[in-house]
Amino acid sequence: MSSRWQLRDRTLDFARPLGVGIVNVTDDSMFEGARSGTPGQAVDDGLRLADEGFEMLDIGAVAARSGPPVPPREEAAKLVPAIEGLAGRTDLPISADTFSPEVGRAALGAGAVAINDIGGGSEEMFELAAETGCGLVLMHIEGPPREDRPAPTYSDPVEHLKGWFANRIEIAIGSGVSEEQIAIDPGLDFDLSVADDVEIIRRLGELKALGRPLYVSLSRKDFLGALLAGSWEERLPAADREWATAAATTLAVAAGADLLRLHDRSALQAMWIAAAIESDGAAVG
Repeated sequence: MSSRWQLRDRTLDFARPLGVGIVNVTDDSMFEGARSGTPGQAVDDGLRLADEGFEMLDIGAVAARSGPPVPPREEAAKLVPAIEGLAGRTDLPISADTFSPEVGRAALGAGAVAINDIGGGSEEMFELAAETGCGLVLMHIEGPPREDRPAPTYSDPVEHLKGWFANRIEIAIGSGVSEEQIAIDPGLDFDLSVADDVEIIRRLGELKALGRPLYVSLSRKDFLGALLAGSWEERLPAADREWATAAATTLAVAAGADLLRLHDRSALQAMWIAAAIESDGAAVG
């Protein structure tokens, strides 16, 4: 099942998966190698990812890890100039990684064409998407971002996600959002166990029944470190998860991922090769 993703200024089609490069205007994101720190450095890092072959950029200014609330004004002060700088120097579509509608509005004004909402979509965010026509990534999460809580227990995590997304999509459409504006992210590592993450990647294609593009953010995630070490408690750090990310990326492509949010060119190349093999050798890089 092919799907289209309507952004604010263009429509993406998915004859092949697209690589989304991660830019973090932070100094505390989980992977030290992707901490741009300042808006100026974020622009340089985003341009490097564009040169490496990424076809979209996702820019955030608040780490997804647990921590105290970050005031929207403080978040926007980092995010907006980074987006402005990149939007002025590349034609790649840019998404703003934020769960704050206030920050999302500022980011769209700066040149972003989509919002990557790790908060799972709020009434205010749906209203913003309906008003502006921007793309919207809905990520599965069972509570507020940046708060630690025990992972829920699901008898079938994929069936749970299907029901959760169907409900959120229905609410979004009821708020005026076009279905084609929506992409869905299973939220690996968020309110899911390692076993859940593995099962979701294995059965990712079942989420295609929802008819929306599958946006998969698995790069250097904790569940990969846990699988490498054999336990959650002794999981390998993000710096040691590069090739685990490449392996998981190939499996996600085979299972039907449309967009892969990635840190590294190695994983991007893995995505290209997996897509080429899936499409009988067509050039995709």
